[in-house]
Amino acid sequence: MKQLMPFIIVILFFVVIAVFILALYNYRLKKRIIESGPLDETGLKFLQQLSGFGTEAMKWAIILMTTGLGLVVMQFIPYSAEDSPLPYGIEMMFIASGFFLYYLFIRNKQDKK
Repeated sequence: MKQLMPFIIVILFFVVIAVFILALYNYRLKKRIIESGPLDETGLKFLQQLSGFGTEAMKWAIILMTTGLGLVVMQFIPYSAEDSPLPYGIEMMFIASGFFLYYLFIRNKQDKK
C-alpha cells in the first residue's frame, strides 16, 4: 500500500487540476454566450445544461456516500491487509454502485421532462 500511495496522490493532483480547468472553461463559455446578445430557446437550453450545478453536487454526494459506506463495510470484514485484494474489490463495487445510482437519478430526472 505504501508503494501505491504516491501514485494515487499524483493521479488525484491531475484530476483536481482537470476539474479546475473544466470549471474555468465552462465559466468562460457561459460568459461569452451571455455577452453575445439575446438568446433563443436553444441557447437557453444549452446554457441551462452547462449550469448543471445541482446534478454535479448530487453526483459527488452519491459517489462519496457510497465510497464511505464501502470503507465502513470493510471494517467489519476480516481479511489480510498485506496480501488480500479484497478491500480493493469491495471499494470498487461500492464506487460503481454510486455511479450506477447517479445514472438512475439522471435517467429518472430526464424521463420527467
